[in-house]
Amino acid sequence: MTFLDLFVALYHAVVYAVIAGAMLVVSYYVLDLVTPGHLGSHLRGVDETGTESVHAQSRSAGLVTSAWLVSNALVLFTAIWTNGETDLGWALLWTVSFGALGILLNTVMFFAIEAITPGNLRKIVCEPGPVRPLAYVAAATAVSVAAIVSASIA
Repeated sequence: MTFLDLFVALYHAVVYAVIAGAMLVVSYYVLDLVTPGHLGSHLRGVDETGTESVHAQSRSAGLVTSAWLVSNALVLFTAIWTNGETDLGWALLWTVSFGALGILLNTVMFFAIEAITPGNLRKIVCEPGPVRPLAYVAAATAVSVAAIVSASIA
């Protein structure tokens, strides 16, 4: 090992972190697009008047958003982990491709859960108050998608 090897590894780590971070931001905004209103407002607890209040917070939105981000991060992790020894360009292509697939499949499954359960999942997830049972289902589905996509990579 040389100092050059160390700098190359550090450079790769920075590139992976920037790409994966950008993919997680995209993932968050996709979830924001499929839920009514502004997801950040539901998470912060901003009511109709623009005032922040713990009574306006949606714990369901917090659970689903957390699971959604962890799910997509696990897919990105697996793509990076399994391709870390290959050429950086090839590994980044795998990372972005499977990251996009994870986001797409999470979105499809979110709508599938909404289609097969009564009520409006998107609205339920964003309602203020305690975590709703359907939010647990949506969160578990997101983690399941990560497990399936990660297994397909490995």
